[in-house]
Order: sequence, then C-alpha cells, then structure tokens
Amino acid sequence: MKVKATLFLLIFCLTVPSISLAQANHARIRNIFFDTLMASGFEATPIGVDDMRFIGNQYITPDDSSIMRWVTQVVQRDINFYADFELIPLDSFFLQVYEITELDLLGWKRLGADLTVKLEAEFPGSNLRARWRLFDTQTAQQIAKGSFEYHKMYWREIAHNISDEIVHNLTGEVGIFRTKIVFAKKIGETKELFISDYDGANERQLTNNGSINISPFFSPDGNEVYFTSYLDGDPQLYKVQVDNGAVTRVANYPGLIAAPAVSPDGDKVACVLTKDGNSEIYVLDLDGRIIKRLTHHRAIESSPSWSPDSRSIVFSSDRTGRPQLYIMDADGLNIRRLTYEGGYNDSPIWSKRGNRITFVSRSKRGRFDIASIDTSGVDYRILTDVGMNENPHFCPGGKHIIFSSTRLGTCDLYTMDITGRNQRRLTRSGNCSNPVWGAAVR
Repeated sequence: MKVKATLFLLIFCLTVPSISLAQANHARIRNIFFDTLMASGFEATPIGVDDMRFIGNQYITPDDSSIMRWVTQVVQRDINFYADFELIPLDSFFLQVYEITELDLLGWKRLGADLTVKLEAEFPGSNLRARWRLFDTQTAQQIAKGSFEYHKMYWREIAHNISDEIVHNLTGEVGIFRTKIVFAKKIGETKELFISDYDGANERQLTNNGSINISPFFSPDGNEVYFTSYLDGDPQLYKVQVDNGAVTRVANYPGLIAAPAVSPDGDKVACVLTKDGNSEIYVLDLDGRIIKRLTHHRAIESSPSWSPDSRSIVFSSDRTGRPQLYIMDADGLNIRRLTYEGGYNDSPIWSKRGNRITFVSRSKRGRFDIASIDTSGVDYRILTDVGMNENPHFCPGGKHIIFSSTRLGTCDLYTMDITGRNQRRLTRSGNCSNPVWGAAVR
C-alpha cells in the first residue's frame, strides 16, 4: 500500500540531413548540435534582420504598417531563439551618428552581423505577400530567398515560415517555429491542458472537463495528445484531438494508468499500469490493448521514454532504494542502470540524436534541477541552478528543452538550449507544468 500511495502522490504532484546552399558555399556557416554540450566552445552565427519594407505602389493602412512591424519582430525573436544563431540588434545610436536612414550590408557588417535578412511586403487585396532574402555581409552576395502569401490575418504564420526557411537554408534542418506546446495549468481544484505556439503565443484551452489532466504527450504527427486524466475516477489513458478538443478514452484498467509516451514510430504507447498491484511499465497499442508487460519488479517503475529509433526505453525505478534511471530494450530485456550520481533521478526524456538523456535530478541541497547524461552513463551535467526545475522535454528538432520552474516564485514554463544556455521564461500566469513539445500541426 505504501508503494501505491507513493506513486499516486508522485504522479499527482509532479505530474543524413541535406546540405544546404549556404553550407555548400559558405563553410563557416555551421550546423552545431552540441553533441559534447561544450557551450564555451560554440560561437553562434550573428544575423541581422532588417525592418520589413513596403514595396507596393498603392496606399496601405495603419494596420498594414503594424503587420509589417509585427512580422519583423517575430522573425527577429525566432532568429534570436534558435540555438545556432545570435540576433544582432539594430543600433539606433549607430544610425544617428552616421546619419543613416537605411542600413545597408556594410552597415550590418560593421555591427557584427555575418548574415542579414531583408524583408519586403505587398498587400494584394486582403493578403500579405512577404518576400525574404538572405545575404552574406562579408561578400555582399544573396545566398537564399523565398516568399509566402496568405490572408493578412495569418501574418504570424508567415513570419514563422520565413524563420523556418532561414533555418533550413543555413543548417539543412526543419525549423521549429510552427511547432506547438501542450501543458497542464491548474485552475482552482482542477488541471486542464492548454496548447500554444512554441513561443507561448495563441494560447488556448484544450480540455475542459473539470478534472485533473496531466502528463500530455504528442502523437508524432502532432494531431493528437495522449494524457492521463481522473475524469472517470481512477487515472486512465485518454487522447484529445488538437484541432477540435474532442476527448476519447484510450484505455481503462484497474488501478491507474500514468506517464504515457508515444513511440517515435507512432504505433504504440509505453505507460505505467498498477493493475497487478504494483507499478510496472507496459506497452499498449494505440487502441489501449496491452502488447507486453516490460518490467517485473516490486519497486516503483515509472516515466518511460523511447529512444528515437523506438528500440530502447529509459525509465525511472527505485529498485535500489531511490529513483535512478535505467535503460532496457523495447521488449523489456537487457536492463542496465544508467545513473549513479544524484540521489533522486526521474522524468527522463531521450534526446533526438539518441546520444543523451535529459532528466530531473535532486541535488544534495534538495533542489530539483534539469540534468543530462550520455547514454553510456558518463558525462553527468546539471543544466539549471536556481529554483525547482522539472518536466523536461525536447523540441522536435532536438536543440532546445522546455521545462517547468519555480525560480521566480510561481511555477511557469521555461526553455533553454540543450547546453543549458539561453534560459527564457515562456509563461507568466503561474500554475503551469508538464510541458510537452510537438510537431507543427498543418
């Protein structure tokens, strides 16, 4: 009974890339994945973003002028967020001293930008047609360009698409700026799931059932979110459609179902069940039917997370007295202990490159921090150093982590690069936890 109670309280409370044109022609533009987490040895590529200019021949409204300003700001924030880049701000003092009305490539070079993005806009009918061009300030050569046209009400999507294209041209990777996050927010005595853009914009409530809804996890296509809910009494497994909020019960077993994790191949769910009287890790199909029980131990087994190739699972277990991390094959065989440092290690998440595990680790001072370790069990590192930090999850691209923290009093969501650099606050309402980062919903 003590094991069951402990698990209940834990769940309730804690709840070959293509070579781009820029890479081929400009060897100094690098795709850094921070494999060694050596932040001190990494230099981000400095990029300047010009204010969007109107190039049409008709009059525009004040609202259109505002849209151009907003698009510029979103692109600047996206570039500044991305781990490989550093935004070079426009220096108004520099413009005044040199009496410059429009900064050219030489001016951006003098400000320290290796690359410059120029944005142009037209407003045909009710649409925004946005053009972007990417220049190398060292050679004054254009190295990439593109355009997008939607209804002007979708200006934010246009801005994110521009940023994604810039990322793709410079790194060969798929951009993350149209991705979504889902998280739990406490409302009175309930916890509901909310969804927003990666930067916290366009937040909306995803569930509204007046219950406790926790541990969300995106399906690989981003169209569904699996989660644990107390909607019908004991915590069971549900899923919600991202587009319309429709909730469906996936599985219902005696006891509880917790910590769902959809496999990267998208055809099964690892989770914790207590139907046999103890906390064990199982694999279910997408309809909630049990495929296999993976663990057989009287300890508390929890928090499963798949490797990117769906062939292994990392999980937490207190089989040695306190929660530590273990790795096993996807069929439950070849279990080995991963962590030996930290008196309490839980909530692991496997990196997208498959070489590291990020997790929650309790320090000797009793603080919960986000930590990282190589899958071989070496190179244990602490990435946070203030507040109580929990619930880590990787972005789809793998270079950024979202997590919850109480560093400013209330529990809010924060992001950082996988090196621990550039920690940013995402939400400001408080009572936010259990974030998960999913693919863009198209």
